[in-house]
Amino acid sequence: MSSDPAHNGRPVSIDDHAAVTSLLGRVPRGRIEVVVRHADGSPVVIRNPPILDDGTPMPTRYWLVGEPERTQVSRLESAGGAREAERSVGTSLLMDAHDRYARERDAAIPPDHDGPRPFGGVGGTRTGVKCLHAHYAWFLVAGDDPVGRWVDERLRAQSELVP
Repeated sequence: MSSDPAHNGRPVSIDDHAAVTSLLGRVPRGRIEVVVRHADGSPVVIRNPPILDDGTPMPTRYWLVGEPERTQVSRLESAGGAREAERSVGTSLLMDAHDRYARERDAAIPPDHDGPRPFGGVGGTRTGVKCLHAHYAWFLVAGDDPVGRWVDERLRAQSELVP
C-alpha cells in the first residue's frame, strides 16, 4: 500500500472514480481524493471534503473503500472489535484522537463557509468508537490513530495465522 496524505487536491481519474463507485456501490458524494492505494494502484482509502458539493457537512474525512481491508475490518467490528478497541485504547488517547481528527477536518473547511459544519471526531462521533473502518482509514493515511493502530495489529496477527 502507498499513502499520499499530501495529495493536494488533484482530481481523481475517471478510472479512480469508477473504481470507488464500484467499491461503494454508489457514486461518491463530493470531490473525493484517493489517498492510499494498493500496489496495483487500486483505491484503499479516499479523503472526503468536509463540506459536500450540495453543502451537506461530511464528518468522515477518511473512508476505507479497499478490499480486502474493508471486509476484514467488518469481521473484526462484527466480533465486538469496537468495544474491545475502546477498552484497550482508553478514554484519554481516544479523546485526543477525536480532537486531532476534528481539527484536521475543520482546517479544510473554506474560510468563507457559513453553512452547517461537520461535528465530532473520527466517524463523526464525539466519544467512544463508532466505526473501526474510519479509524483504520485515518491510520493508513496518517498513522497516528490509536484505534487504527489497534485494528492494524489485529489484522496483521490474523494474517500471520493464515497458512
